[in-house]
Amino acid sequence: MDLVLLERALAHRGEPAYRARQVWEWTARGTASYEEMTTLPKALRSALAEEVPFSTLEVVTERESRDGTLKVLFRTHDGHPVEAVLMRYRDGRRSVCLSAQSGCPLTCTFCATGAMRFGRNLTAFEIVDQALHFRRLDTLNHVVYMGMGEPFLNLDAVLDSARHLPDLGITHRRTTISTVGWMPGLRRFVDEVEQPIRLALSIHAADPALRSELMPVNDRYPLGDVLAECRRYFALRRRKVFVEYVLLAGVNDSPAAARALAAVLDPKAFKVNLIPYNPTGMYEGSSRAAIEGFKAVLERARIPATVRLTRGRDIEAACGQLAATR
Repeated sequence: MDLVLLERALAHRGEPAYRARQVWEWTARGTASYEEMTTLPKALRSALAEEVPFSTLEVVTERESRDGTLKVLFRTHDGHPVEAVLMRYRDGRRSVCLSAQSGCPLTCTFCATGAMRFGRNLTAFEIVDQALHFRRLDTLNHVVYMGMGEPFLNLDAVLDSARHLPDLGITHRRTTISTVGWMPGLRRFVDEVEQPIRLALSIHAADPALRSELMPVNDRYPLGDVLAECRRYFALRRRKVFVEYVLLAGVNDSPAAARALAAVLDPKAFKVNLIPYNPTGMYEGSSRAAIEGFKAVLERARIPATVRLTRGRDIEAACGQLAATR
C-alpha cells in the first residue's frame, strides 16, 4: 500500500489525520481489503477502493513447495517482475525473503537473478507489499532482504520499508539485510543505521581471483576493504556479521578454500552460514561430505559455522534461484 498516496487521498477528501493510521493498522494486521476495515465509514471504504490500490503489486503466480515454502511472482504497475518467498519452519519461524530490485545488475555467476535483465529499484511500498501479501496468509516474525537485487543499491527504500516491519510483527532484531559488498551502501549502513538490523555479507570465496570470477563486484570493491567495513560495524554495534557462503563442487569447497576463509575472518565478529548450492544451471552442488569437511575446518579455526537448511528447492524458491520465470 502506498501510504503517501493514501494520505494524499484522505487529505483531499477532508478526512482527519487519524484515518491514515487506522487504514495502516488494519493493513499491517493482515486485513485483505478496505471492506474489512469496519472502523472506517462505509462510504470512505468504497472511495478508497477506487482511489488507492490496496497493493502496489499484482500477484501473477503462487507456488507451494512440499516443505511448505511459498513463492510468489508479483508484477509492478509498470510491468516489472518481482519474486518473494515465505519460509515456514517447524519451530514456528515464519521468515520472508524480500526483493529490493527487479532483477540485479551485479551478475554473480551462480545466481539466477543475476542472469535476468535488470529492471529497476523497487519503492519502499513495493517492498513492504511483498511482506504484507504473506502477512495476509500467516503470522510473520523474520525478514531477510536476500531476494532479487542488491539491497545496498537501493538503501533508502530498503530502510524505509524496514521501518514499517515492526507493525507486521517483525522486530528490527529479526531483520537482516544482505549485501555482496556494495561499499557506498555498506558505509552508510554502518554510519547511519541505529536500529539493531542485522548485516549479512555474501563472500563465496576468500581468494581474490576466484571471488572476482564468481562475483564481479569484487574487482570494484575488494573483499579486504569490505571486511574492514564489517569489522567497523561490529566495533560500533557489537553485532556479529553473518557470512553467506554458497558451496560449489570443485570450485570453492576444498579444505584449502575453507582455511583461506578462516584466515580472513575474526571469530568474534563473524558467523558463517554455509549454503548448499541450489542448481541454476552453471555449477554442481557440493557433496554432503565436502560440506561437513568445510565446516570442520572452520570450527577448528574457532569460526562459528552452520549449514543452512534448504527450503523450496523444488519450486525454484531457494537461495540463488529467484529468476521470475513463472
